[in-house]
Amino acid sequence: MDWLQAAKERQDELIQELQELVQINSVLDEDTITTEVPFGDGPLQALEWLLAKGQSEGLLTKNVNNYAGHIEMGTGEDLLGILCHVDVVPIGEEADWTYPPFSGTVADGKLFARGAIDDKGPTIAAWMAMKLVKDAGIPLEKRVRMIIGTDEETGFRCVDHYFKQEEMPTIGFAPDADFPLINAEKGIAELVFSQNKVGDATKEQLLLFNAGKRPNMVPDFAKAIIQHVTASFEQNFQTFLSKNQLEGSLLMEESRYIITIKGKAAHAMEPDKGINAAVYLAAFLQQELTTEASKQFVDFIADVFYQDHYGSQLDLQFEDTMSGQTTLNPGIVSYDVHKGGSLVISMRYSVSYPFDEKITAAQRLAVEKGFSLDIQDDSKPHYVSEDDPFIQTLAAIYRRQTGDTETPLLSTGGGTYARVMKKGVAFGMLFPGEPDVAHRADEFVVVENLVKAAAIYAEAIVELAGKK
Repeated sequence: MDWLQAAKERQDELIQELQELVQINSVLDEDTITTEVPFGDGPLQALEWLLAKGQSEGLLTKNVNNYAGHIEMGTGEDLLGILCHVDVVPIGEEADWTYPPFSGTVADGKLFARGAIDDKGPTIAAWMAMKLVKDAGIPLEKRVRMIIGTDEETGFRCVDHYFKQEEMPTIGFAPDADFPLINAEKGIAELVFSQNKVGDATKEQLLLFNAGKRPNMVPDFAKAIIQHVTASFEQNFQTFLSKNQLEGSLLMEESRYIITIKGKAAHAMEPDKGINAAVYLAAFLQQELTTEASKQFVDFIADVFYQDHYGSQLDLQFEDTMSGQTTLNPGIVSYDVHKGGSLVISMRYSVSYPFDEKITAAQRLAVEKGFSLDIQDDSKPHYVSEDDPFIQTLAAIYRRQTGDTETPLLSTGGGTYARVMKKGVAFGMLFPGEPDVAHRADEFVVVENLVKAAAIYAEAIVELAGKK
């Protein structure tokens, strides 16, 4: 079966379905969360849309308490899982987008939208693969189940709930990363640094500081309110912006300054690909502030995170050959003169990271800097040996479909649903050499690669679940 040709013949259908899905704003919506709607209206709407597609194809579907759902075909005792998610991260600053972020605009061979590559594009490619196999009438000896989550970007609560009620796949893959495949995923911990000192609002220079909405995104905007500054404050700020090629603003309101810096969003697994507005604003203020609590707060941010994504100032740095370097992203940064400051950090740590030892050392160093360190969440690393036959099968499928025999198997700092499976890996759909635009403005998927991924997933379904 020529799966690539079969996918090409249904390219228009593929694009149409992806446009319909990305036009649903499925960011976690705190305002519409209820007991029955655990993550808000948007994620649920996206789940229901995809389940309806499964029903229209005559396949078995199930909604598990509006947390997650599945679409299933085939028969047999064993279960092949394809784990996808339909929730997305916030869009950031809409002005940074060339096309409306929920439009699904196709231009220059790309489809632009939030979720285009993470993870709605890959989800639709996998869905098309299921339809291609079904319509080809190929008999299956295993059940093939697309499991659809709605809370991947904010904690995996969806699949945690799902697998308390539903069976675990025998084997599975998550089309939510890179090709050829990822057999090593770093651990993901949320660290919370809390300032132990509270200032006096009449004397402190820093009154408010806010940046970021999610730990897993590099903040692209930071804002602070300042008082009692020097006469050279405005000039110094312009000099700082010019030196660092940044955009920012300074507004005088009564006797206070409102100061902002614009950065560049990126995924927390690659903080070096973004420009962290919070860190740069702190680096500037470090030169300007002298009052005790204010200075302590910006010193901590700038000393630990300015031009260092690896936590070396807190002895958190570590790397191994399986998964590379440990990275840290200050994703949510806030300060209130009446409450003190806090930072929520997304740490992506190496597979063999000595977690307890490193965290204990960091806690001691943080105290010396006036902060306490707590672990808010910790998802352990995931690793499947590249010698495993399952890994070898998927790698061979990718190489047959693409002719790429050179690119090695990969590791990632991203967290995919592969880590919740007993034997699961992340399998595409970002191809080697493609820029990773997940969580950024102007996120896109290349249409040609969307088609190619559908062909790869179709062959994978047949190879892993078809009758031998």
